[in-house]
Amino acid sequence: MKLLKLVPDDTNIAFLKWRNVAMAISILMIIGSMALVAQRGLNFGVDFVGGQMIRTTFTQSVDAPITELREKVGVLGYGDPTIQRFGQPNEVSIRMKLPTGSDQDPELANTMADKITGMLKKDYPDVRIDGVDSVSGKVSEELLSKGIWSLVGAMLAISLYIWIRFEWQFGVGALFALFHDVALTFGFFALTQLEFNLNIVAALLTIIGYSLNDTIVVYDRVRENLKKYRKMDIVALLDLSVNETLARTVMTSLTMLIALLALIFWGPDVIFGFSAAMFLGVFIGTYSSVYMAAPILVWLKVGSDSFVPPETAGGMAEKVGGPEEVG
Repeated sequence: MKLLKLVPDDTNIAFLKWRNVAMAISILMIIGSMALVAQRGLNFGVDFVGGQMIRTTFTQSVDAPITELREKVGVLGYGDPTIQRFGQPNEVSIRMKLPTGSDQDPELANTMADKITGMLKKDYPDVRIDGVDSVSGKVSEELLSKGIWSLVGAMLAISLYIWIRFEWQFGVGALFALFHDVALTFGFFALTQLEFNLNIVAALLTIIGYSLNDTIVVYDRVRENLKKYRKMDIVALLDLSVNETLARTVMTSLTMLIALLALIFWGPDVIFGFSAAMFLGVFIGTYSSVYMAAPILVWLKVGSDSFVPPETAGGMAEKVGGPEEVG
């Protein structure tokens, strides 16, 4: 019985033919993402801004009474609440700043939570309290700074590894591809205003690891082909390398996307943001490995004589030509 293959063995797609267009689109998307983050900001969760978040569900209502809730919580004397839908239209999160002095006396935060939940249960018989989370301002600042440094450190360490493992041009290409993936993910969260919490930082670190893995597979094949086809045009060689790793890339990405899509539609709401970030990250990570990491090697003048030691002519393949001759 013949096995089913999603990607034929003899693919000969000229991916790098569109490298300039793809790079221009990616740069515009990066700029747009940064502008969105600067203008709209991120909807930081309690993990990063400190405070208290009460998650509720109005089980007998189609929509949660957000306006009415804002007024009733506001008159309790703890300041203006931030109330947002959390999942379904009848699910909301109520975020409050911690009362003054709560760092020294945690009981003040508990008292505030008890008053708010007590009011909700009294005025809304159908309300269900799904959870109460509390993080002090000092802890939230520490979590935010450590989260940022973990992302920066991971990207730099990965680029340094690729620099040592291959050459500096490959390190630059990998770093740009990783920056592209992280920037677009930040832009997505700024656009959708999904809650940005520690789960999303974990997703970003996972995306960095996945994108790196995919990029290294392509780069390793590029290095092998640079040694094998010393007279081959670099654009044709990169196309050949991408096509040779295409089956592995498609199968890995597709299986992950299917699993993540199931989590997005049928998974619990608490991991919706994580699943959405991972789905987007896997998709753009696959794209960046082909259209970001590979084309940069062309612009950085990588060739068979750039860093591969000269080899004797004996045993060297003489494969030359453009993408249409590769296969």
